[in-house]
Amino acid sequence: MSDGEWSATELDRVGRALLGPASDAIVVADRDGLIRFWNPGAERIFGFPAAEALGQSLDIIIPEPQRARHWAGFQRVMETGESRYGAGELLAVPGLRGDGDRISLEFTIVPLHAPDGQMEGMAAILRDVTRRFEEVRALRRELAEIRKRTDPPG
Repeated sequence: MSDGEWSATELDRVGRALLGPASDAIVVADRDGLIRFWNPGAERIFGFPAAEALGQSLDIIIPEPQRARHWAGFQRVMETGESRYGAGELLAVPGLRGDGDRISLEFTIVPLHAPDGQMEGMAAILRDVTRRFEEVRALRRELAEIRKRTDPPG
């Protein structure tokens, strides 16, 4: 590493180190919603090998009931280049694994701009939070049962 700004080679090396073995899924889609990058974290979380996911629509990881809303938001970002989820705010959504199981995801997106400023796609960093989501849901049910038993009728 040099003092000051990093060279393109140094940035490339760091970028490859961050994108490759991450435990989180890192998925890049072009402006048509076709998957162009799929890291080992995405393989682990979604169950699709990169060779199978690359070139496919994002629909392979979006449950059917959520697709219309997803594509409306995706199109809006492609048109405007802006999303509130690119500013560090996490979005919590259901996802779909290759085996058909639904999972709970938290993610943020990074809009990708071409040199001329036009949107060329999006990168998403996704984390499987299914276990935490299910634990919170179970605790809420348990709390509701306790309240039901201890609250006076009335």
